[in-house]
Amino acid sequence: MWKEFKQFAMRGNVVDMAVGIVIGTAFGKITSSMVADILMPPVGFVLGKVHVASLFITLSGGHYASLDEARTAGAVTINYGLFAQTVLDFLIIALVVFLLVRQINRLLETKGPGVPTSPTTKECPYCLSSIAIKATRCAHCTADVGAA
Repeated sequence: MWKEFKQFAMRGNVVDMAVGIVIGTAFGKITSSMVADILMPPVGFVLGKVHVASLFITLSGGHYASLDEARTAGAVTINYGLFAQTVLDFLIIALVVFLLVRQINRLLETKGPGVPTSPTTKECPYCLSSIAIKATRCAHCTADVGAA
């Protein structure tokens, strides 16, 4: 059983999937940092010098200066700033994945397996030997085969 599990775990597709998950997780962290630390501060500045992630609505009726203060007090809040930041994270990751898949599909269309390529040889009609597509005379039987 251990040998069988080891064979399964070491298959190429399982290892590739594991590498993809690790890289995807790291990419998600980079994207979250980019949104929180680079994109949202200018948006907050334009909105009146606020930290977008700290925008919230209190449902329990009290007034709190910050989201941390409301959480400490146990207030029920709708954190629409954090939601907006998460949506922006998702949109950036979705855009990058879309562009990546689009490029892979383009690459597979032009160079992938199963895609027919233009022929480089043709068959001599007289001796049935394979000759270059641009040949006008067969190298094997010297018959005139005409231009391609």
